[in-house]
Amino acid sequence: MQIFRRNRADRAGRERGSTPTSCPELAAIGVDPSADPEPGAQRCCEDCVAMGEHHWAHLRKCLVCGHVSCCDSSPRRHATAHFEATGHPVMRSAEPGESWRWCYIHEAMG
Repeated sequence: MQIFRRNRADRAGRERGSTPTSCPELAAIGVDPSADPEPGAQRCCEDCVAMGEHHWAHLRKCLVCGHVSCCDSSPRRHATAHFEATGHPVMRSAEPGESWRWCYIHEAMG
């Protein structure tokens, strides 16, 4: 399994939350989060439910395939696991009222 994370030395000189222009993955999907597919009515982590788990903190939606999974504050961290397994780099919050996006490759918010 190939992991697309950059090493700590590479990240040290960058501020977290860089702009989409410094991240080709975020730039490719455009700068307007309102153009993203809506998170939908799904209010569960698909991976947690599949394993019989019903406890997660927040939900994230993959902007490549639409997979909904739990955040890194959740016990299973399925959104990050989805990125590591698939290489799909950009997700968005699937929480009501939130439209921010995150690129796993560049650790950039857009």
